[in-house]
Amino acid sequence: MSISTPADRLFGSRVVVIGAGSGIGKAIAHSLAKAGADLLLAGRDPGALERTAVELAPYAGSVDTQPVDLAEEGSVTGLALRAGRVDHVISTASAAANGPVSTMDFTAVRTALAAKVIGPLLLAKHLAERIDPAGSMLFFSGVIAWRPAPGRSVMAATNGALAHLVEALALELAPVRVNAISPGIVDSGAWDALPDKDGFLAGVAAKNPARRVGTPADLAEAALFTLTNRFVTGSVVHVDGGGRLA
Repeated sequence: MSISTPADRLFGSRVVVIGAGSGIGKAIAHSLAKAGADLLLAGRDPGALERTAVELAPYAGSVDTQPVDLAEEGSVTGLALRAGRVDHVISTASAAANGPVSTMDFTAVRTALAAKVIGPLLLAKHLAERIDPAGSMLFFSGVIAWRPAPGRSVMAATNGALAHLVEALALELAPVRVNAISPGIVDSGAWDALPDKDGFLAGVAAKNPARRVGTPADLAEAALFTLTNRFVTGSVVHVDGGGRLA
């Protein structure tokens, strides 16, 4: 006798994954493909999206790609038209804007806001009405919202704003569910340019209650949970190894 799993609910569903060209978004796309979902991969790098699509083709229901810039409403409108009717929309979009307030680059600030605040609002505006009532939207916040630090004010503000935005959208878009995942430090490729990446990750792991850093697979597993548990909405799921507490 076969035993069904929550991921079985995703078989044949249509899911938009923004940020699928690399890192966490790519890992989520792989997990969805293995569950039998039909995917529309979106992001700013068409080449990266095509590479992911090639990887997923052997086992996904179907895979399409669509470039999108979350800072441009016309681009989000185009994504919505390409998507058609969907079951879930996921955005892992992020953009760094680090440094002290005294020298901050407001172009970088606007880009960060577009990824975490303006973009989600535009996605809700143009895609929510296309989502099945039993479906959901999923965004990505971050542990910095709960553990701010000097030089990280913009990132704390944008991630924190997104965490509150999902609560408001969960009410406004109901019964479509809206959630966020807040990752901690994840070895997703984002830290590869550090001079001592291994030392940095080891230091984080030593402080985390889980005594390790995250992996893209950890986040993909959490993403499938939020998509398939139909009693979770307006929530931030912390997948940070307890990093916000340390």
